[in-house]
Amino acid sequence: AAFISIQAFPALLDLPQDLEVSAVSCGSRHTAVITRGGELYTWGWGKYGQLGHGNNISSDQARRVEHLVAKGLRAEEVVCGPWTTYVRVLE
Repeated sequence: AAFISIQAFPALLDLPQDLEVSAVSCGSRHTAVITRGGELYTWGWGKYGQLGHGNNISSDQARRVEHLVAKGLRAEEVVCGPWTTYVRVLE
């Protein structure tokens, strides 16, 4: 199993340089951000698929949720639960 750093204190994010974050939500072990362009990035513990990458792989690096991009959906709002992520999108 991969080791995922879980920090109970603020930490700098390593997102692609040209992204501006408009919303953020934190679950018990994962985080999600929405950019001003409507893209969703997630990272952290992914055991229950809560990162939205189509698998249960955990990651310390923020990754864009490609499913939304492929479907032409724009993320508007995100709420992370303990083991879930809810996203409101627009077409």
